[in-house]
Parts: sequence; structure tokens; C-alpha cells
Amino acid sequence: MTIIDLCTTFSTDERARELLERLRWPDGPKCVRCQGDAVRLANTMKLLYCKACDYQFTVTAGTVFNDSHLPLIKWLTATYLLCEARKGMSANQIKRNIGVSYKTAWYLCHRIRSAMKEVNPEPLGGIVEMDETFIGGKQRSRFGEDRRGKHREDKEIVIGIKQRGGQLRFFKAEDVKSGTLAKFIKENISQDVEVIMTDEWNAYPKAIMAAGISGRRHETIKHKDGIYVDGDVTTNGIESAFSLLKRGIVGSWHKVSAKHLVAYLDEMTFRFNRRNSKTLFLETLQHMVTADPLTYERLTT
Repeated sequence: MTIIDLCTTFSTDERARELLERLRWPDGPKCVRCQGDAVRLANTMKLLYCKACDYQFTVTAGTVFNDSHLPLIKWLTATYLLCEARKGMSANQIKRNIGVSYKTAWYLCHRIRSAMKEVNPEPLGGIVEMDETFIGGKQRSRFGEDRRGKHREDKEIVIGIKQRGGQLRFFKAEDVKSGTLAKFIKENISQDVEVIMTDEWNAYPKAIMAAGISGRRHETIKHKDGIYVDGDVTTNGIESAFSLLKRGIVGSWHKVSAKHLVAYLDEMTFRFNRRNSKTLFLETLQHMVTADPLTYERLTT
């Protein structure tokens, strides 16, 4: 689907609502209160009615669209643009493209991002690459205390885990100590993993042992010695994912606050993990009609 197809197919609010209804209720509209069968009221295309609990509602009730006064075509267009931008798109660009204020575009983007979360993802197996990077501030040294010692105020730590040929996970972390790394390994990597590949940071062996993964299932690539590929051993996959994230921050978003960093990480991983999907736009909408609402107050406090 192109943006021209989108604007042509869903040129009216009624068509957009029909799409959302099909995505939210494949077997027909259900009441958002009692989950009973609902019908569309004859005098309006917007309202649905549940006879069992005498309740009127719309397809956007209780979703990220909740209480929005924007035309649905603007919602769909913004969603499409975020899905198609490999390095993300700024609220300023969305503002110009769909003709809204910056505040509206910023809130709109964050509501879409709030639905871009992996729900109960499967543990990663096979060959897994793991690394960490630092976001924001100025890099004072390539290695040493500044890079991996104390958490400096001007940088945020992002842990990356990627299954080779598979899915990606990004996490915001407080530090890169072995206990912190072990927690992410336990929660995201299968105990039956074939091998975990990391660089030479000395916290990784302890973290992998603490996570209960033993035996010859850890391979190290020595970046300090200028080695980036040694046979099958490399972390180039997760490094490439970090590069994409940083190009998004520098080239598209320009600045990402620590408060909202997790939302941007969710967006990047959601899109990356579906990079070959021809139904990314529809998958995103499906998440949006099932995700909980995000209020402006909760977003800004």
C-alpha cells in the first residue's frame, strides 16, 4: 500500500471506521463493557450499541484513539508515515505532513508509539548477539571508565540483544554491571541458546553464568584489538541495529529525552522486527485498537 492508496481507500471517516472495526473485532462488534454482541445504530455510522448493558460506544473507545478529535484519515496517515520511515519521523515532520500543531503531532506520535510494544515475546535462541551503547551527551573516550564505568549524567545506556536472522530487543538500563546484564539475559534469552556473542567487556562472562547459561555457549570478539569478525563470531548485527537507532536520533528525532527514550526504543524494535512484513501498517493499526489509551497527563508527568 502506498500513501496514495491509503488516502484514496480511506478518504471518508466511515471507511476508516470500518477498517478499525474489522481489525478490532474480526467476528463482529463486541461491547467494550460486557463483551456482548453489538450493533451499529441506524441513525449514525459512528455509534455502536449493546442491548445487553444498554451502552453506546465507538470503535475508538478504550484505544489509543480515545477522545481524539482528529479525523481518522490523519491518524491513519501519521501511522503510515511512522511505519514506512526506517529511521523514524519527527513530530515536526508529521506536523507539516498532516497539517496539525506541533503539540498535537507530538502527542499523536507518542500514542502510536505506545501501541508499538512486543507483548509476551518469545525468548531468543540460536545465535544471539548482545552489546551496549550510550545515547546522548559527548563521548569522552572510546574505552575505559567514561564508557562503561559510572553512569554519567549526560548519557543513557541502551542494551541491545539480537537473534541472528531474527528479532531485536532494545532496553534502557541504569548500568552495564554483570547483575544488570544477567537480568536482561534471563528475561530475553532461552536457556537452550546455541551461543551468545559479545565483545570483551568483562561483565559478560559473569552475567551469562549468573543467568544460568553455562558450557561453551559464550564467544567473544576483541574490538580493542581491531578484530570485528572472527569466523562466525561477530557482533556486527547488533552494531548495525545500534547504527540505525542513532541515525534515527541524529537525523530524524534530533534529540530524545531520557523520560521518553523507552518509547522510541519500542518504536524502533517494533518496526525493525517487521522490516520484511508487507502488512506492517495493518499490524500497527491492530495493536492500536487493542492497546490501552495514553492520556496527555500520564505522558507528561
